[in-house]
Amino acid sequence: MTTTTGQMQAERTTVRVVLVDDETLVRVGLRLILGADPAIEVVGEAADGVEALDVIAATSPDVVLMDIRMPRLDGLGATERLLAAQPDARVVILTTFDTDEMVLGALRLGAAGFLLKDTPPAEIVRHVLDAGAGRTTLSPSVTDRLVASVTQRPRDERRTAARRRLDELTERERDVARAIGRGLSNAEIASELFITVATVKTHISRILEQMPADNRTHIAICVHEAGDV
Repeated sequence: MTTTTGQMQAERTTVRVVLVDDETLVRVGLRLILGADPAIEVVGEAADGVEALDVIAATSPDVVLMDIRMPRLDGLGATERLLAAQPDARVVILTTFDTDEMVLGALRLGAAGFLLKDTPPAEIVRHVLDAGAGRTTLSPSVTDRLVASVTQRPRDERRTAARRRLDELTERERDVARAIGRGLSNAEIASELFITVATVKTHISRILEQMPADNRTHIAICVHEAGDV
């Protein structure tokens, strides 16, 4: 049965968001930006990591927009505690600081994305919707720096190593890895490859073991380094 655009829009669920930032003006601005989109609902706010964990537990959001530098418990510490308790939680770091250590630290913990606060409002909305749909989301400048910082080897050596890692996968696993490199969610990969979401998850688990990689962001980096998008 063919699904019409209208049906798809009617079936789209609202992405519920919690804002975590120690600056009240930042939270107010984000609430105005995100609240203007009917597909997003801001369900809670917190001024530090400790408060964030309580608010998240009470509201069960789809996406958490998390600042890094905050009193009592910073964003990385809060993200680590949250994901240890709820591995499927979607945390997007939104900060003015983009050092390699912070970017890599956040992604190694399992954050779903890393955005800078100078990201245009429309792009912040898009990234939140993407995170809610299960995609990893990164500011372009962060992506460039992340790829460059993964290894200090020359570009040709990185490409050769990345291609070798992809060659160790089965053909179907490479299809899934390429789709991850394009930013597709599990549901979108399943639709494109005519397989179930459960099968997609199985392939991703095998890819993570084979490469090895810590999360789907690292899979995407490998695909991009191999020039196989």
